[in-house]
Amino acid sequence: MATQAIPAPTNLDFEEGTIGDIPVSWASPTQRNGYTVRLTDEAPKRGQLCVEIAKSEDGESRDVSFGNVMQMIDAAPFRGKRLRFTGWARTRSAITDWLKLSSSKAQAWLRVDRSLGTIGFFDNMQDRPIRSSSWHHFEIVGDIANDAEHINLGLILQGNGKAWLDDVQIEVLGEGGKGNQPPVELSQRQLDNIIALTRLIGYVRFFHPTDAAAETNWDLFTINAIRRVEGAGSPEELALLLKEVLHPVAPTVQIGVRDSEFALTKPSDDVESNASVRYWEHRGVKLDDSGSIYSSKRLTSSNAPVNPKEPIRGDLGGGVIALVPTAIPMKDAVSYEGVAFKNLVIDNLPDDWKPSADDRSTRLAAVVSTWNVFQHFYPYFDVVDIDWHKELARALVASATDDSASAFSHSLEQLIAALRDGHGRVFPMSRFVPPPVAFDWVGDSIVVTAIGKDVDERLHIGDVVKEIDGESIDTIVASLRGRISAATPGYLRNRILSQLGYGANRSSFSLKTRSPDGELKEISLERVATSNFPQPLRESHPDQGSELADGVVYVDLDRVNRQHEFTKLIPKLAKAKGIVFDLRGYPSFRFTRVISHLIDEPVTSAQWHIPLVHHPDQRDTKYTFSNWKVRPRSPRFTKNIAFVTDGQAISAAETLMGIVEHYKLAEIVGQPTAGTNGNINPFTVPGGFSIVWTGMRVLKHDGSQHHGIGIQPTIPVSRTIEGIAAGRDEFLEQAVATVVQQIEPN
Repeated sequence: MATQAIPAPTNLDFEEGTIGDIPVSWASPTQRNGYTVRLTDEAPKRGQLCVEIAKSEDGESRDVSFGNVMQMIDAAPFRGKRLRFTGWARTRSAITDWLKLSSSKAQAWLRVDRSLGTIGFFDNMQDRPIRSSSWHHFEIVGDIANDAEHINLGLILQGNGKAWLDDVQIEVLGEGGKGNQPPVELSQRQLDNIIALTRLIGYVRFFHPTDAAAETNWDLFTINAIRRVEGAGSPEELALLLKEVLHPVAPTVQIGVRDSEFALTKPSDDVESNASVRYWEHRGVKLDDSGSIYSSKRLTSSNAPVNPKEPIRGDLGGGVIALVPTAIPMKDAVSYEGVAFKNLVIDNLPDDWKPSADDRSTRLAAVVSTWNVFQHFYPYFDVVDIDWHKELARALVASATDDSASAFSHSLEQLIAALRDGHGRVFPMSRFVPPPVAFDWVGDSIVVTAIGKDVDERLHIGDVVKEIDGESIDTIVASLRGRISAATPGYLRNRILSQLGYGANRSSFSLKTRSPDGELKEISLERVATSNFPQPLRESHPDQGSELADGVVYVDLDRVNRQHEFTKLIPKLAKAKGIVFDLRGYPSFRFTRVISHLIDEPVTSAQWHIPLVHHPDQRDTKYTFSNWKVRPRSPRFTKNIAFVTDGQAISAAETLMGIVEHYKLAEIVGQPTAGTNGNINPFTVPGGFSIVWTGMRVLKHDGSQHHGIGIQPTIPVSRTIEGIAAGRDEFLEQAVATVVQQIEPN
């Protein structure tokens, strides 16, 4: 069942409860999902007991990838207040993590749920995880909205190993909102000023290779700088203010009014051609300390790909230009150094102030940070038609007047949506509950495909949706299109479906539909969460391993949660005359096992290309190539095989389907996949939001474009309203018919 709110923070020292059980007044929504939570007397920070989160081996769900212990507290007594959540935590990695030279991490978290399921303050310490085996003190400070319903707090463990939490405290620091800038529109001059600051920060943060730049807290620097330079009234004043804020960090960066001439610093003029220099090398880009295939390092070489005599000469906009050294001669390195910026220096800012999405400068800083990451490192600008500079201006204008975290989340979503990256997401999302119905597209219509229990019997599968809560479905879809990042129309449609009808728990909504025979109906439904991770209703599919025709075995790869589940099916698949693999979704196990039983010789994956970046604005970006092999395994399955797929198949699913496509291992039945593949590269921006995106370029086996194209079916299929109303799965029917035709000639 879902976690229930308690009236006030309780048992914060974990001294109430029985060893081995979940502590009194605390909950573990991820219990039995691969993690355990229990009280223990193993080296508590204070008192006799503490709480432990541990990765177990018998979890059943693939939907949760972290362990969690939490309290949900009634927010009413804290509304309008500034709250501080502190405690002590430590973690210990599993042996498997040590062998991989990585480690587990623990993160305290605080989330405010506002009315109607919208998000309030959120901080999960993504930018400062706890990796220490000794007790580490943490602190989260945030404001509780006036319409807050619940305060959720706790500790999560990501990865294997264990984490411990003890001696938690909740304190009211005073009235919320102190120090926050209110929403105010940007004038054209202010917009130009912040755009210039954006460009300058991107150049210095990612390409100026000093210790000070590398160690600067760029989130805090950007917030401070926005408050300082936004009000500049002219290019001359803007240049002066930019110098003032940047000079302590990067004293050799030169800033002036456009058309003025800069003289290069003398060390650059005197550097010898074979001198040792320091420079940045980004493989993709690394933006936090989590394990990743991406990296950002400062290297030293006498054969550097960056010339110290050719600094960045950038037109920042707003009438201002800058000269930024990108290669520093080691013999003169000291003369380039500044002092890292680590603490805010804003006048009259309360000591307890923390960046949040309720503050205008924080929101603007989040846009600055987000835009710069993609400006210099997004690998698909060459295949995506986008004016990224125009998107910066639009996002800054919108964010300046956003009046809540939820409104700002939508502004960030619109910025990411412009990239048309199927991995592109903004977290946290609103805490919405799915409706008790499922939908699919038929042409331009959205059709009911599944109905939950206790729903008005007048609603039928096959009904076409016309309105939700009195708003036309066309209007709703148009709004969602602007906030969803997707590379292909099929994946965009799938993402739209994943948000239709969502809303607050225990809330009601109306659904107006038209039946296939033309009858108009208006149905009232209620959203009800039965768990902390409510899953959307899905159409029913055949049982795993069932025979859909004589000797034709069915496997739904989207429902295989763990490796052993597929292993159990292998004996039956080895004897099958034909196989239908259903991949309308995402495989959550080592899917190469599927491929290995379909081949007689080794095959490779598609091409992975990680950007190798030494210069800004994607100038002269190169790519490092890699792929991997899949080797044959016994038993060899039949060659009478069809894969069913559509726009729901993304990333790992497309890796599998790409091998099937290139080596012609089976017929592909259905519709194109999502057209988005490659390792994600998440990062956190000021205000606590996390951005997920594709950090590498993936090409098909033959070197052709995959992004925005995906894997194409060899046998295209479209659904019909008549088929849905009759309870038919037309994709699956075609796949079975295809396999039967393959079998019969034999």
